[in-house]
Amino acid sequence: MAHRKVIILGSTGSIGTQAIDVIEQATLADGSPRFSVTALSAGGGNLELLAQQAVQLRVLAVGSASDDAGTLRSLIDSSAAAAGLAGFAPTIVTGPDASTVVAAWGAGTPEGADVVLNGITGSIGLAPTLAALGTSAIVALANKESLIVGGALVKDAASPGQLVPVDSEHSALAQALRSGTAAEVDKLIVTASGGPFRGRSREELADVTPAQALKHPTWDMGLMVTTNSATLVNKGLEVIEAHLLFDVPLDRIEAVVHPQSVVHSMVQFTDGSTMAQASPPDMRLPIALGLGWPERVPGAAVPCDWSMATTWTFEPLDNVAFPAVELAKDAARRGSTCPAVYNAANEEAVHAFHAGEIGFLDIVDTIAQVLSEHTPSSQLTLESVLEAELWARARTHQVLATKGRK
Repeated sequence: MAHRKVIILGSTGSIGTQAIDVIEQATLADGSPRFSVTALSAGGGNLELLAQQAVQLRVLAVGSASDDAGTLRSLIDSSAAAAGLAGFAPTIVTGPDASTVVAAWGAGTPEGADVVLNGITGSIGLAPTLAALGTSAIVALANKESLIVGGALVKDAASPGQLVPVDSEHSALAQALRSGTAAEVDKLIVTASGGPFRGRSREELADVTPAQALKHPTWDMGLMVTTNSATLVNKGLEVIEAHLLFDVPLDRIEAVVHPQSVVHSMVQFTDGSTMAQASPPDMRLPIALGLGWPERVPGAAVPCDWSMATTWTFEPLDNVAFPAVELAKDAARRGSTCPAVYNAANEEAVHAFHAGEIGFLDIVDTIAQVLSEHTPSSQLTLESVLEAELWARARTHQVLATKGRK
């Protein structure tokens, strides 16, 4: 494998920081760096870390969704001075479109990236994903929401093999699918940890707190993804993502609970064989595979220790207590802008839950109500997706106002 240049979107988040760890450790056979980072972007919530990353990686461009270019420049200058890099002055891009600009940085020139890793959280990652797909770079997609809300827009923009999944479940499916042809695939089985509330009834979920929802048993993630794992909205989004990525019908995609989070997903073939991808829960492995695809990056993560006795369990999903997966399938079947509404309503409801304005069960109940009121757009365009999202967010706030905690 040749050296690859990488752009990281969402560099200060969980995916971005772990990607930098992978990149700094990975070497080619001759000992030279396997990857280098040419540009970074982040939301602007941690400009100090973004500046440190820019200096640490000697990038050419830095983007921030915040409009404070002066502060970012000052922080980069200070970090560069501390590192003995006088004169280090990358291009700075700020504002809401910064990640979209950075995603295509240097395209068509020797400075262009070979891989763009989209680690942004939320549907705001759609425009950057489309921008990255407009280049010749591989797009390593951790931002599942952009594919889910963009649907055919994203698929049509991608060249064959250009879109590579980074979610652990979809990375596992991509690996297992190499064991057979598309015609031999019977079913995709997406595993779920069950989150912190596995085994609880719907009634037992009524009074859970935001702090409890953030205590994920196996993964260390941000607020939105961790909460989505508690409601299983994340698994609903992942079922839609698997459907779009691998062109397998929704009725042949199943979610099962696997609390140990070691088997990350499975493919069942028509002859009765099932191929599973197993590794300890560590996002550095799917990140590394996304950066190096289709080649593996040696030493990316610690493997399972097969000398130790262990037990893996699998349980059916409780769709009464956790209806988010079936609701997501319904949204995907309706198609068009419905998945965008599902995602947007969830994002607003999650923020309301953490603000103490609504209860835990209100999150998915609100998604269901807003979805039931939505009329899908007759034509899927970027404009129709954005319009549907704006409507969904506004309608969600109206619905939430009636659900305020007593």
